Amino acid sequence: YSHKPPLLFWLINLGWGVFGVNEWWPRLVAPLFGLASLFLTQRLGRDLWPETAVAGKGANSSMAPLVLFGGFFWAVFTTLTMFDMMLTAFVLIGLIGVVKAWRGHALFGFVLLGLGIGLGVLTKGPAILLHTLPVALLAPWWGKPLAASGKTVARGWGRWYLGVFGAVVLGAAIGLAWAVPAGLAGGEAYRDAIFWGQSAGRIVSSFAHKQPWWWYVATLPVLLLPWVLWPPAWRAAGRFRQFTNDPGVRLCIAWFGPALVIFSAISGKQFHYLLPELPAVALVLARLLFAEGEKPEEKEENQGPPPIDQAVPGLFAVVVGTTLIALPVLGFPGAPSWLDLLASQWGLILVVAGFAVLLAGKISLPGRIGALAALSAVFVVVGHLALQPVLAAVYDLRPLALRLAEWERQGIPLANFGKYHGQYHFLGRLTKPMAVVGVKNADEKNFLDAHPNGRIVAYHKTLPDAAKPIAVYRFRTLFVAIWDAATVIRHPGIADR
Repeated sequence: YSHKPPLLFWLINLGWGVFGVNEWWPRLVAPLFGLASLFLTQRLGRDLWPETAVAGKGANSSMAPLVLFGGFFWAVFTTLTMFDMMLTAFVLIGLIGVVKAWRGHALFGFVLLGLGIGLGVLTKGPAILLHTLPVALLAPWWGKPLAASGKTVARGWGRWYLGVFGAVVLGAAIGLAWAVPAGLAGGEAYRDAIFWGQSAGRIVSSFAHKQPWWWYVATLPVLLLPWVLWPPAWRAAGRFRQFTNDPGVRLCIAWFGPALVIFSAISGKQFHYLLPELPAVALVLARLLFAEGEKPEEKEENQGPPPIDQAVPGLFAVVVGTTLIALPVLGFPGAPSWLDLLASQWGLILVVAGFAVLLAGKISLPGRIGALAALSAVFVVVGHLALQPVLAAVYDLRPLALRLAEWERQGIPLANFGKYHGQYHFLGRLTKPMAVVGVKNADEKNFLDAHPNGRIVAYHKTLPDAAKPIAVYRFRTLFVAIWDAATVIRHPGIADR
């Protein structure tokens, strides 16, 4: 793993390992936490707008999970083994706690907030605070109308902020209960990685993923697909100013806005850093689509929605599917070498789904939201099926990892040229650490002197022709070459990228 292994992953691995399912359990982590996040989003929606939870007015809370699931970006990340979906679930738990505390259940709410922060710290370090703390601190702006009838807000602002502080302390205690023993056991380098490199190091000067400050704003439409292509969402956005005093909408602004500003100011930027903010977008969009007391689907029953409503996303799917089918035969200058491996025939499913969305124009508004959510799922499935041969050819590290495991069992010392992320240990079940060379002065020479029978894993954009490696594998656009120590000694610098 390229990051510190979260304690929760370790606990799940320990428990499920008893049943012999270590091979496939990581694949369930993101989908299960994604599913949990949908239920938590619905719960938060009901707490924010309890008046809409009565019979016949539950559109806000019931549609928000469908809007969330219908986003391309969210649907993609429910299929990826990363910890951001887990973090999102704990952010939602913490924010539900904030609303509970504001409504008068102070002890329960702040404990829930502390629990969410603590579990978030175990998942991705103190980044959880960037998603939750602004909402708690901005409570005077969004929360007064949410206060429980007849009760003051946590009996005064002093007690409110004291409760927030206590929740942060509880969260920190949960995180440190694992981090301190792990740091003591892991040594100085590991302590630096978990206490500095993976949190403050990214904020001060990112060692990867650097982007300009405006990058998130410019790419926000990509994060909001397909809803940015859907005219009812445009019309709903036009009603946004009518809801600027709505406490639930304000909470979502206090959730999304500061996170966007803070992450824009941080050096390293990735799309998935804003994944925990997508439930806020879904809640606001559901609120705008289904305003209190309104039933747009009944209003449209006689005249029907405008034809363009489903035409835009439907035609988008048809165009993307047709392009996918035609890509291998079109040919264009500078096309990547893996294009011929693309399973483009799956684009036909996307074309059919696009036409199905076009024909869904006369059904109710919730039905049309469901149609777009289904279209997002089709996009993700087709994307995985079309790219599977490509990913298997250029992203599969298992053959190399198994080869390294075989050499390890034979007692051959192994080294990795450049920073090592642990990618071979999990796939190959290696049990001994790999030396890292080419990072510090003389580390390569020291390894070669100490292990003249060793082997070095090196990465090249173009393979050197001065000697022949033991084996060569492809990873992304690179050649991964295995060099024996004797060859590297005879040809100094041959393992350099």
